[in-house]
Amino acid sequence: MARSTSPAPGRGRAGAGPVLLSALALLAACAQPPAPQPTVPEGGWRTFQGTWTASGDRRTLETGGDRQASILDVSGSILLTGARGLGVGFQGRAITFSDGATGIGRAVWTDERGDRIFSELRGTTVESGRHVHGTFTGGTGRWAGITGEYDFDWTYFIEGEGRAQGRTVGLQGRARLAPEAGTR
Repeated sequence: MARSTSPAPGRGRAGAGPVLLSALALLAACAQPPAPQPTVPEGGWRTFQGTWTASGDRRTLETGGDRQASILDVSGSILLTGARGLGVGFQGRAITFSDGATGIGRAVWTDERGDRIFSELRGTTVESGRHVHGTFTGGTGRWAGITGEYDFDWTYFIEGEGRAQGRTVGLQGRARLAPEAGTR
């Protein structure tokens, strides 16, 4: 005699309901809520650290003695971390001039939305490369009105006439957004 595979009256799918509800409740209890975004009090500082790897063109001019003047135009990726930082990544571009003892320049960081942060660069020669201090001078979009500063040491991978490639060591800084800028 063949057995029936259909459920007995009062059993079957209706009996699975409490089990299914229990499983869903367990999953909901175990699911982690999204991490809260850090809040920055109005006028508060956002600290960050990270790396900037860039490549581009370098032109030099011998100026006598052990010194030479150079112009550097590089661009590359900036990756930042920090609990109250500025975001994760930017495309950075810098143009600098050095006379062999000091250096000045400008940098632009562009985020994923196309908003930009502008900064002025000043540097001094150190044994392993050049120590650079950046000062934020403003921005566009959500970065309009940004102020702050950052520091790093620049180290070359490739250095020579025509091409240059390098990275920052110890990039860290702090920034303050204009009160209305972060909401754009």
